[in-house]
Amino acid sequence: MLDHVVKGVTVVDGTGAPAYVADVGLRDGRIAVIGTVTEEARTVEDAAGLVLAPGFVDPHTHYDAQLFWDPYATPSLNHGVTTVAAGNCGFTLAPLNPARPDDADYTRRMMSKVEGMSLVALEEGAPWSWSSFGEYLDALEGRIAVNAGFMVGHCALRRYVMGADAVGGQPTERQLAEMLRLFHEAMEAGAWGFSTTQSSTHSDGDGKPVASRHALPAELLALSKAVGEHEGTQIEAIVAGCLDQFSDDEIDLFVEMSAVAGRPLNWNVLTIDAAVPARVPRQLEASERARKAGGRVVALTMPILTPMNMSLGTFCALNLIPGWGPILGLPVPERIERLGDPAVRAEMVRRGQSEEAGVFRRLTDFGRYVIGDTYSEANEGLTGRVVRDIAAERGQDPFTCIVEICVADGLRTVLWPMPTDNDPASWALRAETWRHEDVLLGGSDAGAHLDRMCGAPYTTRFIGDCLRGRRLVSLERAVQMLTDDPARLFGLRERGRIEEGFHADLVLFDPERIDAGKATLVHDLPGDSPRLDSQAIGITAVWVNGVEAIRGDVVTGAVPGKVLRSGQDTATVSTK
Repeated sequence: MLDHVVKGVTVVDGTGAPAYVADVGLRDGRIAVIGTVTEEARTVEDAAGLVLAPGFVDPHTHYDAQLFWDPYATPSLNHGVTTVAAGNCGFTLAPLNPARPDDADYTRRMMSKVEGMSLVALEEGAPWSWSSFGEYLDALEGRIAVNAGFMVGHCALRRYVMGADAVGGQPTERQLAEMLRLFHEAMEAGAWGFSTTQSSTHSDGDGKPVASRHALPAELLALSKAVGEHEGTQIEAIVAGCLDQFSDDEIDLFVEMSAVAGRPLNWNVLTIDAAVPARVPRQLEASERARKAGGRVVALTMPILTPMNMSLGTFCALNLIPGWGPILGLPVPERIERLGDPAVRAEMVRRGQSEEAGVFRRLTDFGRYVIGDTYSEANEGLTGRVVRDIAAERGQDPFTCIVEICVADGLRTVLWPMPTDNDPASWALRAETWRHEDVLLGGSDAGAHLDRMCGAPYTTRFIGDCLRGRRLVSLERAVQMLTDDPARLFGLRERGRIEEGFHADLVLFDPERIDAGKATLVHDLPGDSPRLDSQAIGITAVWVNGVEAIRGDVVTGAVPGKVLRSGQDTATVSTK
């Protein structure tokens, strides 16, 4: 007897092949039969007019902590994501040195600063009961609703071995050997691979460059080489040039890391903007050179414009604009005083619009900002208005107008920058770039920057756009880009397609309605901390390993997900 049958559904199987109508029967967590199902089943649903696709695979998340208090990985699961890759950017919660209990506090403060996670949620929402990476994986096993795979973070390895010297120091030969021992132990426990950051934007809770930023190439290559000694493994890495354009040294590093491992290396995120035509070819030069050297470098890029809010009151991307950090990092009264100085404002605008600002120049068209939540009588009626219009009424330049509004709210005002790359030329460039063999959709950062951005719904918004919006790719290709393509990159065994014998990770949706709702701020984290959420529209149901986990945008309470372990659940994707 079958467990469940979806009758008369339009199957988009993830391979890119044309859609077809069939019955799909599930049994024991697998897709048992596709065709005309006559066998009895415990439950049956008529899905005529609906689409059944493989569950979506998100290749770049930071759900490492959230899964402890939210085993459903919301809102990703609501939007059809059944498998998440975590442990990215060199940041993981394990291993933790049992001889230094304070390392857990350091890790929490680092994650709060660098990934925008609520410190209270980190403190109250996770048990912090592990030492080894294997113990961390075991703490999640059997209690999550999505499938999840985890890289080993370079910062955690360094901190475990070197303690406080991990920031600013270099490992001795013995310390590097211990780092490698720890890494191999984590890989044997099922870690997916190695992640690291060299990005100049990544600082710890003390404001210092995170531990991995102090690593020299020899250390990075030693750890990369170790990746290749295990089955079903990967590398994920971030450098400063990921934000704009790589330097020659950064390309050389990526190429060498991938080639020495013989494994793919993915990086995040390729920003596509027709106003900067040199960026895409420069960034993809790393991929071209890697293939010639026996490696593979894969760029992740988002197929939507991710809603992201800003603030002059709390840490956000504005702090990363050259020269802005020291001002926006001051205590609020001093910050307000400095922002009130016209010379200070003029210098901030100048530096924000200079070449050195790189990709952050996108945030400095202040007239295009929209005012979000406000908190003072002086700002009543401004929510939803465009700054350019308010500034014209007041006879001010846009940045001065923003500062005046924010100061009236004690800097609590929520600001929404309108994207500068929403033009037809940029969308055409995206469609062209997606065709490159080393470009993959992803980069949601789901689980991080919780009150600042909401990238998790990129799956439903992209499919809705392909069906009823720009139609840049077909439905079949869109589904393939969200399912089989990332599944093949990670070597996921028997996932990513609707095929008999494959795991029943599935999403059922209405093609006439599928979309993502507007990002809204909710207070549902431990400690009543806020995050942005987005309603899934048109998603009928989501199954993980054959068990219904979502029905009508509501979690069922089931936790059928698996911790996916390298070698066991992933096969080697060799680059040689």
